[in-house]
This record gives sequence, C-alpha cells and structure tokens, in this order.
Amino acid sequence: MVNRASLKAGLGRFGPRRLRHTAASRMRRAGLSLTTVAQVMRHHDIRVTTLYVDVDAGAVASLARPWPGSLA
Repeated sequence: MVNRASLKAGLGRFGPRRLRHTAASRMRRAGLSLTTVAQVMRHHDIRVTTLYVDVDAGAVASLARPWPGSLA
C-alpha cells in the first residue's frame, strides 16, 4: 500500500520501512525524546528505535570538544 501511494503521489517507489525511518528521524530532529519516538513507533525496546533514527552529524559535532593540545 505504501509503495502504491508513494508512486501515485509522484515521490518514487519506497516502502513502509523507509516511511517509518523518515518519520522517526524527523521526530528526533523536531526535539522529541528517543523514548517518545519509541512510543509513537510502538517499539517495546528502545534499541529498535535507534535503528530507525538517523544521527544528526551537525548536532553531534557541536558536542565534540577539541582534542587536548590541538590548535583548534
């Protein structure tokens, strides 16, 4: 059903896993906690949710600190 709807909408062909992956990643980027995303996705184990959520490299980079002794 997702494949047909995506084609009909002119978005190309994709299935339910990609749809769930995109939804989970966008929820995280919008600021929802991983626990909340897991509840929305109906995951009983939060580790499953981590498989669906993309890591925001920019957000992770902002947490990184310069290596001791580096010029940065």
